[in-house]
Order: sequence, then structure tokens, then C-alpha cells
Amino acid sequence: MKTLLAALGAFALALGVIGIFVPLLPTTPFLLLAAALWVRSSPRLYGWLLSHRRLGGYIRDFREKRAIPLRAKVLSLGLMWASMLYCVFAVVDAWPWAQASLLAVAASITWHILSFATLRR
Repeated sequence: MKTLLAALGAFALALGVIGIFVPLLPTTPFLLLAAALWVRSSPRLYGWLLSHRRLGGYIRDFREKRAIPLRAKVLSLGLMWASMLYCVFAVVDAWPWAQASLLAVAASITWHILSFATLRR
């Protein structure tokens, strides 16, 4: 069972890292999932993730302060809206229902991200 949890944690970490570069794939939830899976299966991997120079801060800030850094909010929302608007006007321009769905998803994600406190350093 611990091996399965460790493997799922590695998969969640991979998705989180990919999410850094893909606007609609979130980073922080996958990093939190990896941490939750590894805290139960591999204290060594959990410690590595929390002490990681780039990724550990996301997890520590969110776990301890339930906050997202301002830079992460601005960057994630800007990239998400840019890609959503491109999709709405260039990809699904013939389907109004798809356009409305994408805009609803973007608005929901925006509300969710903005509902967390902003961490100022």
C-alpha cells in the first residue's frame, strides 16, 4: 500500500510540475496531494518535497498560512485568462455553448484562487 501511495505521490508531483507550464493545470493542488500521499508513505520523500528550493515554499505557505503568493495569483490568473480567451475566440468560436462554458470555468477558477488569502513577502 505504501508503494502505491508513493507512486501516486510521484504522479501528483509530475502533474504539479507540468502545471507550472500549462495554464489550466493547477500546480499547488497537485503539490499538496503529493505531500499528503508522501506524508503517509515516505517520510523521506515528504521531507525532500518540503525542503525543495522551488516547490517546498508553495506547500509550506499553503499548509501554514492558507495563502497564495501575490505573484503566483497574478501569473496563474493572467495565463489562464489569456489561454481561455484565445480558446473562446479562436478555437470554439462557432459554438456559443462552449464559449459560455469556458468563460464559466474561468470565472469559477478565478473566484477560487482569489478566495484564498494573499501572501505578501
